[in-house]
Amino acid sequence: MAFIEVDEDNFEQVLTEEFNKKKIVILKFGSEFCDPCHALECELEDVDDECEDVSVLIIDTNESPELAEQYEVYQLPTMVIYKTRTQMLYNKEGVILSQDINEIIGK
Repeated sequence: MAFIEVDEDNFEQVLTEEFNKKKIVILKFGSEFCDPCHALECELEDVDDECEDVSVLIIDTNESPELAEQYEVYQLPTMVIYKTRTQMLYNKEGVILSQDINEIIGK
């Protein structure tokens, strides 16, 4: 499955839909002009290819500053992983390798 790009207008709706379909939802906050953000996306592609029950939502902080503020994103990239709508597994800045992401989500 491909990544889903979301913004402030559709975030809540898409997030709810994805939680209804998937077990794990990953929010990746970044910017088009951020090289580490692209590196994290490469790692997330591997996870997305391997895990059918994972959904990856991409949020551009330049286009959605209120979402970045809501999730207290101060550095890019930032990745937030939820097991359920209320159960966060992970929230950290920087590039994380796919095998480490798989370990966090229990794959």
